Parts: sequence; C-alpha cells; structure tokens
Amino acid sequence: MTFSRTTRTVLLALSALVLLFVYAPLALVVLNSFNTSRTFAWPPPGLTTHWWGAALDSAGARNAVVVSVEVALMATAVALVLGTMAALALQRFRFFGRDTVSLLIVLPIALPGVVTGIALANAFLTIFGIELGMFSLVVSHATFCMVTVFNNAVARLRRLGGNLEEASMDLGAGTFRTFWSVTLPMMRSALLAGALLSFALSFDEIIVTTFTAGQGIQTLPIWIYQNLFRPNQAPVVNVVAAALIVASILPIWLSQRLAGTDEAVAAAR
Repeated sequence: MTFSRTTRTVLLALSALVLLFVYAPLALVVLNSFNTSRTFAWPPPGLTTHWWGAALDSAGARNAVVVSVEVALMATAVALVLGTMAALALQRFRFFGRDTVSLLIVLPIALPGVVTGIALANAFLTIFGIELGMFSLVVSHATFCMVTVFNNAVARLRRLGGNLEEASMDLGAGTFRTFWSVTLPMMRSALLAGALLSFALSFDEIIVTTFTAGQGIQTLPIWIYQNLFRPNQAPVVNVVAAALIVASILPIWLSQRLAGTDEAVAAAR
C-alpha cells in the first residue's frame, strides 16, 4: 500500500500528537523532580538535585522499593513455573475443555483490578483462612503475572512446532530430558521476555495490592499514593516516580527485543 505525501504528513502529525499526549505528562514528572518549588510552579523558578538526595535519605521510600522488588521477584518466579507448565500442557496435548482452560488462564489480566482484589481477599480470609500479608500478596500478583508468561510461551511453542521434540524422544530421550535439552533452550528468550513483563507488571500494581497486602506491608505504589498529597513529601514522590520511569524503560525494551527475536528460534530449529 502506498500513501500520498499528504496522507503521510497527516499520519506523521497525528502520531506525533499522540506521542506528545502520552509522554508530555511523564516528562513533566521528571522535570518537577528537579523543580526548586515545592508546589511545582510553572515554569520552574529553578532546578535542583536536592529532592533526589532527600529521596535517597527517605527510609519509607527505600523500604517500599525493597518490598516491591521482593514481591515482584517472587511473583515472577511463581508465574514462570505455572505459566510455562500451563502453556506446555495446552499447546502440546489435546483434551476436552482445552479452550476453556486457556480462557480461564488469560481472564485474570482482563478483569478489573478491583474485582480481582476483592475476590482474592475474600478467598484468602474466608475460604482458606489465611491472613493477608506477603504470601497473599505474592499469590495475588502471580495470578495475573502468569498470563504474560503463558502468552509468550504459547506464542513461541506455536512457532516452534513439535518436530524437534518428537525427534528427541524417538532417539530415546525421556520427557524431562527433551524438555531440558530441546524445548527450554528454544523457549528461553520468550520466557525471559515474559518474566521481565511480569516483574514490571507486579512492581507497579496498586489496585489488587490494596486489597491483598494487609497491614504492615507497603509496596512502592502504595507508598507513592499515601505520600503524594503531603506537601513535604510531594517533591520526593516526584523523584521516585521519575526514577521508576527511567528504570521501567530497560525491562520493557529488553522484553520487546527478546519477544521479537526470530534469529534465536531459527537457529534453534
């Protein structure tokens, strides 16, 4: 399809407008993290790195970052195991209700967070009799993190087919040996991409966390929400938000690179 010069110009202008609409608020957060004004006066009366030093000295922010990293790592580990196993079962075996099971696995990420949060909190407290805390938080995050791993793994398995696995088993390798030596190496980049997305998804999740964290556990998004409207803490919150924006770029970029890499798959095949 070939576009006229006018059409290309209009599309380019619309794309630039959309990008400006999306990224201008993020750029403002980064700029305000250097704003000398506590009220974020515009234009900034001056620039300073004082708030970055204050953020580093904030024990609440540091503890919240540690909790968020711990929860995200554990939820990602659980999601990797369960998502990979579910993808292998649904992609390599045929059984009654397979499509329904696939839908049920993907559904949690499409549900409103408030619904998921209420449902999980009720399940932990009433059905399982488990107090809300780190365990309930990790499990609740793993429910929707698993979807990203599952989707990436299923997509990769569909592209790979099963010829190499069948050849491995024909040569005498067992199921576990075939998985470890043939299937897993070919899925490695897709699983890593899913893990990076899962980590990012868990790290900044706030709605489900609000319902399932319980007392005494404060993740970074919760800390930001609770301190955002405090006059003395607002500049520090801007610094934390700016740092998160910068830190989020790397895993997203890596996941896109890994998920879109066909060379590794072609080489493996």
